[in-house]
Amino acid sequence: MGRPRCGTGDGESWGHLAAPRHRRSAQHGSKWHKRHLTYRVVNWPPYLPQHEVRLAVRAAFELWSNVSSLVFWEARHGPADIRLTFFHGDHNDGLSNAFDGPGGALAHAFFPRRGEAHFDSAERWSLRSGKGRNLFVVVAHEVGHTLGLEHSPARSALMSPYYKKLSKDFVLSWDDILAIQNLYGKPSRGSAVQLPGRVFTHFQDWSGDLYGGDRQRQGASTYYCHSFFDAVTADADHSLYIFKGGHFWVVSASGNASQPQPLHARWPGLPAGIDACACSPLSRSFYFFKGGRCWRYQGSTLASGFPQKCSARGLPRHPDTALYFQRLRRLVLFKGAKYFVASEETLAVEPYYPRSLRDWDGVPPGTTGALAHRDGSVYFFRDEQYWRFDQAKLRVVATGKWATQLPWMGCWDANGGQVLF
Repeated sequence: MGRPRCGTGDGESWGHLAAPRHRRSAQHGSKWHKRHLTYRVVNWPPYLPQHEVRLAVRAAFELWSNVSSLVFWEARHGPADIRLTFFHGDHNDGLSNAFDGPGGALAHAFFPRRGEAHFDSAERWSLRSGKGRNLFVVVAHEVGHTLGLEHSPARSALMSPYYKKLSKDFVLSWDDILAIQNLYGKPSRGSAVQLPGRVFTHFQDWSGDLYGGDRQRQGASTYYCHSFFDAVTADADHSLYIFKGGHFWVVSASGNASQPQPLHARWPGLPAGIDACACSPLSRSFYFFKGGRCWRYQGSTLASGFPQKCSARGLPRHPDTALYFQRLRRLVLFKGAKYFVASEETLAVEPYYPRSLRDWDGVPPGTTGALAHRDGSVYFFRDEQYWRFDQAKLRVVATGKWATQLPWMGCWDANGGQVLF
């Protein structure tokens, strides 16, 4: 009974360590009566980078959307269907349900329509293998409760009441999958997508060896297609560079994706988990941004004087997106509802900037990458969506799902013409 576990009740009682308590939901095991749900992280655990926590939370929701008909969207402000909150000790759920620090009850959740999951902020949370409690695992479990799933008696199930360590096996067992499909049905694409647990053991520098044997090439090249990435850019030869954690992929102009490659092998000294990247077709330099610092590489050589503290020159800290905009012959950085313009020579914000994102009619805030494509358009990306910006009309003219609708993103089999899903 002393094993770390979920505080949400088992059957007719609360299973918070030893003492039986009344269950938290009046309709235990109820369900949402819609398929599109929003979620919001209300506050953040101490000592973990917010962008890594956001990645872990999104991956936890994707785990369930990959095997059911549900679709999730993050709401960064305002109301949301499901809210995730970190608390210390008593948090108005009753003294008997107060969090008890490291070990014991890690979290608990309400069932659908209340839509809340609470986590012990004093727990030793981690997003790395072998250190503390993996936040991704616990979030994924509690999300299961907010969707209406009860605890599973299967020891291998994610919905087992006890903390599950990640391994080479799939995170979800068939018990989990059948439970969520009984409530919400199968994915609209017809088949469930699963990834092994070791993919999620490190959200900053995960291993590129996702699969073994004959599936290694396909699995490695399509991992970002089922997930999300940190940044994307295109070079003067129209090759794409897609960045995630400590690795990157190169997608040729024909749409074939390479194996994941470590960042440090191509760009020595570059840290993992970059915020944004842009490649200049004029100087053929790569510009990387993370926090308040920036790096400039010519080939694999770090330019003299870099990294620099670009935030001291007015550029935003943790920019959402970077882009070399040919019409201005300048670098453009996007942050929230504003954008900043800087020259390659100074990397300083130019006069009269930042300006409102409204200048880029139809481009949403919070994009994770942008690139100028050879078709003359600028493409912006956020989560699984893309927006195509027409440089002549100065507005967004199309939007859709990049993995399935843009063959040049490397998620299609360029030889067979099939989507790699």
